[in-house]
Amino acid sequence: MPDFDIKEKRFEQDIEEYLLTHGGYQKGNPSAFNREKALDTGTLLSFIRTSQPKQWERFEKIYGADSERQLIDRFCREVKLVGLLKVLRQGFTDRGIKFRAVFWKPETSINETSQAQYAANILHCTRQLHYSLSNENSIDIVLFLNGIPVVSMELKCQFTGQDTTNAIQQYKFDRAGKDAIFEFKNRVLVHFAVDLTNVYMTTRLEGEKTYFLPFNQGSNGAGNVGGKGNPINPDGYDTAYLWENVLCKDRLLEILHKYLHLQQEKDEKTGEVKSERMIFPRYHQLDVVTKLLADVKANGSGKNYLIQHSAGSGKSNSIAWLAHRLTGLHDDHDEKIFQSVIIVTDRRVLDSQLQNTVYQFDHVAGVVQKIDKNAQQLREAIESGTGIIITTLQKFPVIYKEVRTGNKRFAVIVDEAHSSQTGDAARKLKRALADTEKILEEYAEEEYEEEAKRKDDEDKLLDELAAQGVHENLSFFAFTATPKDKTLQMFGQRDENGKYHPFHVYSMRQAIEEGFILDVLQNYMTYNMYYKIAKAIPDDPELDTAAGVRAIRQFETLHPHNISQKTAIMLEQFRNVTRHKIGGKAKAMIVTPSRLHAVRYLLEFKRQIQEKGYTDLDVLVAFSGEVEDNGETYTEEKLNKTKSGEAIKEKALPEAFHTDEYGMLIVAEKYQTGFDEPLLHTMFVDKKLSGVKTVQTLSRLNRTMRGKKDTFVLDFVNSAEDIRKAFEPYYEETVLEEETDPNVVYDLKNTLDEYRVYQQIEIDRFAEIFYSSKEQSSGDLGKLQGTIRPALDRFEALEEEKQDMFKSTLARFNRIYAFITQVCRLFDKEIHKFSVYAKFLYTMLPKGGRDKVYVDDKVLLEYYRLEKDFEGGIQLESTPEGFRPITGEAGRREKKRDPLTVIIEKINEKYGTNFTEMDKVLLQMENDYAAQDKWHSYAQNNDRKTFMLLFEKDFPNMAAARYEQNEDFFVKMFSDPDMMRQVMETVGTVLYERLRSTQLS
Repeated sequence: MPDFDIKEKRFEQDIEEYLLTHGGYQKGNPSAFNREKALDTGTLLSFIRTSQPKQWERFEKIYGADSERQLIDRFCREVKLVGLLKVLRQGFTDRGIKFRAVFWKPETSINETSQAQYAANILHCTRQLHYSLSNENSIDIVLFLNGIPVVSMELKCQFTGQDTTNAIQQYKFDRAGKDAIFEFKNRVLVHFAVDLTNVYMTTRLEGEKTYFLPFNQGSNGAGNVGGKGNPINPDGYDTAYLWENVLCKDRLLEILHKYLHLQQEKDEKTGEVKSERMIFPRYHQLDVVTKLLADVKANGSGKNYLIQHSAGSGKSNSIAWLAHRLTGLHDDHDEKIFQSVIIVTDRRVLDSQLQNTVYQFDHVAGVVQKIDKNAQQLREAIESGTGIIITTLQKFPVIYKEVRTGNKRFAVIVDEAHSSQTGDAARKLKRALADTEKILEEYAEEEYEEEAKRKDDEDKLLDELAAQGVHENLSFFAFTATPKDKTLQMFGQRDENGKYHPFHVYSMRQAIEEGFILDVLQNYMTYNMYYKIAKAIPDDPELDTAAGVRAIRQFETLHPHNISQKTAIMLEQFRNVTRHKIGGKAKAMIVTPSRLHAVRYLLEFKRQIQEKGYTDLDVLVAFSGEVEDNGETYTEEKLNKTKSGEAIKEKALPEAFHTDEYGMLIVAEKYQTGFDEPLLHTMFVDKKLSGVKTVQTLSRLNRTMRGKKDTFVLDFVNSAEDIRKAFEPYYEETVLEEETDPNVVYDLKNTLDEYRVYQQIEIDRFAEIFYSSKEQSSGDLGKLQGTIRPALDRFEALEEEKQDMFKSTLARFNRIYAFITQVCRLFDKEIHKFSVYAKFLYTMLPKGGRDKVYVDDKVLLEYYRLEKDFEGGIQLESTPEGFRPITGEAGRREKKRDPLTVIIEKINEKYGTNFTEMDKVLLQMENDYAAQDKWHSYAQNNDRKTFMLLFEKDFPNMAAARYEQNEDFFVKMFSDPDMMRQVMETVGTVLYERLRSTQLS
């Protein structure tokens, strides 16, 4: 029996075999490749001779024996000038003779010449292509179109211990040289890293900076709810969809013709190109457009479709591709299905993006028209049969009146049917508002009710549709991340059980797992959770934190709209955590319950910022209309000013907020939806959220960008359960850490220690190199890796089950440590040292059976130095040691029973502070405890030692909550552990006796 072939070569052979037998390809000859020109020149010339004989004849008359060289040179020059995509789509000309480099499939089957030309295209699948003038490296598979290399593939097979990670590394470090075949825009247009289970792609190789996107279907197949990855394919490779559905002849040519486009960002003033990206569709985008076109072709017009695609799914491009394809769609009788495609959107960018995209496909101006004047303009566009019309919801009713007449058919694409940014709540407050919390609460309630009743764009659209009824000549395509019940009913597909489903889904879970958006629930903290964490750090020597503890404790019992206290908490959080994120550029949004709240918050923020002398932070506010407070009328423009005192216009607000000058934006209803600012990292929620609004609001944080690793939400109003319920319909597997006790990190470290993978001496050596104050020298990175190598060897020696357990515990430690240090400082150098070591150790552990790849990642190193800066690493150097943990030793001392006045005198004598009303403060503290039933029960049911342990753990919180009554005393006590211990001992003893006696009497 022959050995089973598990080599990569076999994988390569299987792909080639499919493409040659079913995919419309011929076998390519690697030695026919001209490495200098990066072309198979013989095939290109042969294609031109046979498909365009008349042009070639004229060409030969001009150039004679030099014709072949001249043609190849002309092709290369043209590509260099305008890019390969444009040459493929428009051909190239020499002395008035126009040549085509490819013939596209005709939209209809009427023209036989077009059919014959399409058949003349030559596609080659070439294996092991040696491409370089400077070495003998080869690419596993390259696909050629008429001698031009357009697709490259690096294949890996898990059975040989490698996967896509290795293919990606190969592309980054061995395939990104100056070789002509890899020149961006000019030769290979898309590169795939492929293994047995995953596919990744990129359109531009730029060495280490190369960014590969997942090109997978999703764990349950494209268009279905699921996560990242691919479903198991019982009939072959899990990744077979790549060569079966994407790279076979018809499909690849369709993508090159109708999907691929060059996205350019130009300088508005000079028109210069600032950056450009080649966009190749992601798998779900290709899938949704294909399925929609097939359904329309089969069923004609008059059907509705709901496309539930999460943020991060590339909706703008999906809409552009769909709109363009619908304009050219013909039925089986070769008749055009839609006269025009109408896009209803409030996105300004979609207009210019669509114009550019469609122009690249057709090279015809006027296919896309934006309606920005009046209804008459819309009528004219519809009458004249403009291909793609972009309009807003306000002009929507006009569409109905126009399309009713005649037999013209229309496709209507509705983009993200969310509520508009401003709403229509711009009404003056008729009564003067007294400065009381009661009024604030009433006002919030009033605005909340009005907001709930106010129809957003989606509701208005649905009302309009319901009133007009279904029209045979209208097809609706609604794109949204968060469909409401009514939307599902109007646009969804009904199953046999009467339930409605979207036509196509790209879920939030998949977008998060594939890395296109961030998970905003990862670091979520409701006010109670914050409080529980704050409570567990009584030995924090910094008074600011103690003041925070006090503020939060008071806040719990006070009215929920205590603006100044919340402002203080938010400012601290912003300065300690947020502003250090995203390379120091991160921003925060404060979501308030009413416009009056927004105004008061702004004034309070400005007051505290000035009082604390912060010169590097400014705040903006966003709300519609006017707000009257204490006899003064406020508007957004009146409150938002630049440093030089100029008013910031409403339209200019997003741009102003993006600059370094402003760190926080306070909003009331405005900007809670449809606002796209990748620098948003933190959100403070002081407003009851429900349903779709919750997802839309929190999703303002999910945009990704370089350097943005996480997000943070501090919620004063909603519970974790509320948030979970709101997200569940739109998101799979929402996991919220309900409460996190900082001590969890110690428990996890103890578990890790037991595996004996690392040794303390290695962690110390790692920290010594990592935190060295001197400039990093050339061998430091190597030395750093050397401190981790022994742990990797020990890890390798563990049994597989133990390896898995160690790895998942380490990952959990890293996540929870990062989470906890966002909220409170652990004054513990050792655990911090270990945490940085742990992060690096985790990145170097083998990723599930794949080869270990050691890559010098400088960026990672710098980033962790920065983390150290604001996670307490640097401050620790100059901060005195934190309080020693309070132990139960005090309980062993002999009991002394002194009256309270004597206790006060003793403390006064020893610490020499001025105790104004000292007795009152200590008595109040004693009374605070006595008023709580649980302390009675603790005293009744425990011996003195246990009681003192519980008491000493709780005492610093109570002290912090009381410190304003005698600031001097508490400042002294919090900074002197001995004094703290003595006060605790004395108050605790008195309290224990008192509670025992009251219980017993």
